[in-house]
Amino acid sequence: MNELKDIKKIAEPNEIMLVVDAMIGQDAVKVASSFDEALGIDSVILTKLDSDTRGGAALSVLAVTGKPIKFVGMGEKLDEFEAFHPERMASRILGMGDMLTLIEKATQTVDEKDAKKLAEKMQEKGFDLNDLLEQMKQIQKMGSMKSIIRMLPGANKVTDEQVEQGEVQLKKTEAMINSMTRTEREKPAIIDPKRKRRIAAGSGTQVSDVNQLLKQFEQMQKMMKQMGGKKGKRRRGMFPPMNMGGMGGMGGRMPF
Repeated sequence: MNELKDIKKIAEPNEIMLVVDAMIGQDAVKVASSFDEALGIDSVILTKLDSDTRGGAALSVLAVTGKPIKFVGMGEKLDEFEAFHPERMASRILGMGDMLTLIEKATQTVDEKDAKKLAEKMQEKGFDLNDLLEQMKQIQKMGSMKSIIRMLPGANKVTDEQVEQGEVQLKKTEAMINSMTRTEREKPAIIDPKRKRRIAAGSGTQVSDVNQLLKQFEQMQKMMKQMGGKKGKRRRGMFPPMNMGGMGGMGGRMPF
């Protein structure tokens, strides 16, 4: 600590930001308090907040030190370093999710031209498995499954085990679609038992998994038609509901 005091004296910083690991829980308060007493910190950065399901450490640090939390780390990637919004964190703690941040991430991820192109394509030809695969890739660009789930209402009912099951299901779905020919993706109705066996073998899954995917996709198509009318229109930039398997606390679906 004495070395830090010497650095402060020589460097004369405009602002001292303390980086605190949210995973240490209430110990984060002790760390923040001790550094504030010794150095006089101006603000706080909380890391690993994606692993702190309740986010209680954030409010505790703010209440005890009186110093603002300016940024939070929600993952390992650069785009997961975010500005801190106390009202959104309070919403997460209350189990109401953080839909504003989720919408912002979706807006940043989805290319407007691609979304318009997809909407026009769906209006003319409908939604096929090629489109589903592309949408899954878009979701993955938004961040880890865990970080996305934590922003949804009712996320406090979802366990880490269920999130892991969802990630496994997502990878299996992607593998099965990649094992299909382009014609099969465009016209799933032609996938007969022989094709199902080939797809299962190519993706390292079971025929029952392929059957489940096709059934869920059929239900997805019906739901999207109901949402968008007879021509299959849907709101631009919205992802189709996806069954993530095992996430019983949220009905097993990611409602993007």
